[in-house]
Amino acid sequence: MRAMPAKALPYLLLLPATVFLLVFFVYPFVQIAILSVTGPNGFTLQPFTTMATHWKFNSALGWTLLLALVVVPLQLVMALSMASIVTKLKTGRSAILYIFSIPLGLSDLAAGIVWLAIFEQSGFLNSMLVGLGITEQPILFLGYQNIWMIFIAVVLAELWRATAIVMVILVSGMGLIPKEYYEAGEVFGASAWQRFVKITLPMLRPSLQSALILRTLAAFEVFAVVSALGGTTLPVLMGETYQWQFALQDRSVASAYAMVILAISIVATLFFLRVLRVPRGATI
Repeated sequence: MRAMPAKALPYLLLLPATVFLLVFFVYPFVQIAILSVTGPNGFTLQPFTTMATHWKFNSALGWTLLLALVVVPLQLVMALSMASIVTKLKTGRSAILYIFSIPLGLSDLAAGIVWLAIFEQSGFLNSMLVGLGITEQPILFLGYQNIWMIFIAVVLAELWRATAIVMVILVSGMGLIPKEYYEAGEVFGASAWQRFVKITLPMLRPSLQSALILRTLAAFEVFAVVSALGGTTLPVLMGETYQWQFALQDRSVASAYAMVILAISIVATLFFLRVLRVPRGATI
């Protein structure tokens, strides 16, 4: 029996992942792309026209982008702080890392329900406010007239639920930075902040790039948390995709929404790849 050529081994190892991507990503993407430009009479851009002229499209696009612009930077700052704390701990590091990562065990919907239990009229927040005598009666925080309160609740839920994944990526990246760099910085009199800015952040570029791409794409696709806390009061792109697919029974317009989300995701990915690109030949 002839041995497998060494050159063929890498391709064989990549074959399962390639087949998975072709079956579960490329094929559905092609189907959705075709559906978004197909009508009863063949090729048409009517689904995109219907989507763009619908009264909720601009609101959904605006709220989705605003949510990403608010949540992602806050998650990055919080994750950097949490990762720095975990990295500097000498004892109890595993316990603290585990505690920080607990929200990762919850699904999007479960996280939304947890925060719904806090903000609803009979929830924990109203119970505390009434119990302390701050308010005489429960406040309707998540009513349709308080859309900004719903937005804040979604932001808090997303920060609580998903910051840990960014932290885990950054902890892994910080663990790869040689301690000699920090020791050299101390010898030359660099402060803790200067070491963080001049050593930690530049060396974390690959991890920052991965974390920001991952969280930005997830922010564009947020749905379950918004649905649990605000229903359709706070329109987002994924929510409108769901509405057109199942409530309005128009798969073509739903596919057009999916293509818009994909386009925004690609632009965001290219932006982070460009801004946080790692110089060729650079190593940690």
